Amino acid sequence: MRVQHPLVAPVVTWFDAHARDLPWRAPDRTPWGVLVSEVMLQQTPVQRVEPAWRAWMERWPTPADLAAATPADVLRAWDRLGYPRRALRLQECARAVVALHDGDLPTDTVQLLALPGVGTYTAAAVTAFAHGRRAVVLDTNVRRVLARTLDGQALPPPHLGAAELRRADDVVPPDDATATRWNAAVMELGALVCTARAPRCTDCPVAGLCGWRAAGHPADAHADRRRRQAWAGTDRQARGRVMAVLRATDAPTTETDLAQHWPDDAQRARALASLVADGLAEAHEPVPGGPRTYRLPR
Repeated sequence: MRVQHPLVAPVVTWFDAHARDLPWRAPDRTPWGVLVSEVMLQQTPVQRVEPAWRAWMERWPTPADLAAATPADVLRAWDRLGYPRRALRLQECARAVVALHDGDLPTDTVQLLALPGVGTYTAAAVTAFAHGRRAVVLDTNVRRVLARTLDGQALPPPHLGAAELRRADDVVPPDDATATRWNAAVMELGALVCTARAPRCTDCPVAGLCGWRAAGHPADAHADRRRRQAWAGTDRQARGRVMAVLRATDAPTTETDLAQHWPDDAQRARALASLVADGLAEAHEPVPGGPRTYRLPR
């Protein structure tokens, strides 16, 4: 019989006292609601996701509801959550659930992974948080907690490796109930206490077990391998600005209209081309040889 890892009990006890009251943790949340939350939470903080999730689930509470929506409505509802391709992939996922599983999110991991937009992390999170089964759930917060406590490192490597996955699996309790609680608890600890930039070590329930703290909080050993993305003045910002204009209207939008919001012609052209290529916008030429117009996909 496997002995429970020393990190588990104190972290779960801490979670019982400090867990945030989030709607996708409520007893009446559905598996579909859990999946929606996980997609929205990718690279987006909870405070921005929570109101968007509530509005989304009120409008489209089931996969069938979302599957029947127009892509334009889906993109407008996604609003400023960022990375809007996630919204279209979520709708593709909903349509696959309707077509292949009669509208019910599958419980089988292989079937989950076969859905559009569902990767290893999302499938594990749904398995744990929607279905209450043992899974190895490794988001940025969990990886950071384990890197610090077990490896004595400030931050985990930029990319998840097989050894790190095995190490995490060794910590997850063997039974479904405790494993599910651990996954939620360690994720919350990373989000609230063991944060990337300002960890509150004095509030940590496993400070006495932390290798990073014992080593004197050494600097990030992988700092030179991390890609830091700029924002102001980049193609990414241009793309976001153009997308905001398209979301704001049902009418076709001309390049002249868009130039008022992003005057750099070359960047604007690249932004439009990438949005069209990603299925986030449609280009039309109402008059042959005339100016093109753009709008959200129908």
